[in-house]
Amino acid sequence: MTKNEAQAETKWPTHVIRSGAHTPNLNESDPKPDDHKDHVEPWLSALLQAEHLNLVIGSGLTTALAMEAGAPAVDMAVKDVRNTYAFAVRIAAANSAKRLGRGNPNIEDQIRAVQELVGGLQTLAGVEALGGNETIPDSVSPKLDAWEEVLNDTLVSFLKQILDTERGINQALTDVDEPKKADSVRRLLGGFLLPFASRTASRERLHIFTTNYDRIVEHGCDLLGLRVIDRFLGNLSPVFRSSRLGVDLHYNPPGIRGEPRYLEGVVRLTKLHGSLDWRARTGPSGQAEVQRCALPFGAAEGHPEISDCPGGRVLVYPNAAKDVETLEYPYADLFRDFAAATCRPNSVVVTYGYGFGDDHVNRVLSDMLTIPSTHLVIISYDDAAGRLRTFCERVARDVQITLLVGPHFGDLTTLVENYLPKPAIDRATWRMMDLLRRRARPRADDPVRTNEGSEGGTEEP
Repeated sequence: MTKNEAQAETKWPTHVIRSGAHTPNLNESDPKPDDHKDHVEPWLSALLQAEHLNLVIGSGLTTALAMEAGAPAVDMAVKDVRNTYAFAVRIAAANSAKRLGRGNPNIEDQIRAVQELVGGLQTLAGVEALGGNETIPDSVSPKLDAWEEVLNDTLVSFLKQILDTERGINQALTDVDEPKKADSVRRLLGGFLLPFASRTASRERLHIFTTNYDRIVEHGCDLLGLRVIDRFLGNLSPVFRSSRLGVDLHYNPPGIRGEPRYLEGVVRLTKLHGSLDWRARTGPSGQAEVQRCALPFGAAEGHPEISDCPGGRVLVYPNAAKDVETLEYPYADLFRDFAAATCRPNSVVVTYGYGFGDDHVNRVLSDMLTIPSTHLVIISYDDAAGRLRTFCERVARDVQITLLVGPHFGDLTTLVENYLPKPAIDRATWRMMDLLRRRARPRADDPVRTNEGSEGGTEEP
């Protein structure tokens, strides 16, 4: 058997489900929720009450909400560039995409390749030598200017597309002429985030990690009234801090002293690849800082924070594919947070819309699964061109991985309405069930039921 035949034989079907003991062989193209939700929903409910819960969100969430809102999706195709060394940039982008198993390169691969080329040209054009000055030939400077312009134009185009998507979603949420669409988008966004965020306050906070540059998660937290804890501190110009991650919120109940309690509805958020509104600037102290600028959700193209030269200021981190890239500030802090939150006992990670195309993220997830008490839940619209299958086969930890893969399970509406559990702090339901159980009485013709052999050996009420 050839290698291609072996890969074709092990190719996943359209739908794959592995939810605890529920592992049916799905050959049908259109699974029915009634056949699976009684198994999937309780299984997810149990996993979401783990000691440590983390949610990894990829571009699939933004795409799903954009489709529901009728907003334009971000075009990830590479841009046509005809400058000197353009062929080398195309080759570098193609090699990056091939190594990640993505197939054709996208705009993130192109931006990263252009950034590397600009860095090399800046080194050549610099004036620095041992024992004196050495000038690089003048022919380098025009090439550097040309490629810096390409980088700025590409970033501006990319950022504007992201803003277009945000703007379309925001318009759908605020459109008074189509209240049904607004309600649908709002319910989807809230219905997705709330089951994860509604954890008992005494448990570890939900930690959301996202590779997206948009602010969909932040906007959803605002709609739900969730308090977000991240590394930024300040009111006018929040600054990225390394020492404020552990700060949490609590309150003192009336009449009780010395017993502070944690607030409900608090989540942690880490944007692994940066954000649309992160800027590298010089702060009031004269030192370089990472600031979060006041860029509204879905801002207009003419907003002052959308610069024509964002190359050196906007902190987005396209497709970090090399270890050395993750050593740079502030991304080293972000990835340390990711590893620290996931690679510990009794940790559960749920991924949605993440295509397993980032080596640095996959490596942390692989390391996490070496701890027997951890669990990974993969919810995806497809198998991401085989990358999901490749990851699962490489880690070889099937009992620690839950799979909900395919257009049925990955559809956001189907997922929210059928498979995601109700908020975990719905105490009224639990109290009702306990009350009904206690009120139950055996009928007169029933034998006396006892708990002999169980702990305590007491008679049932």
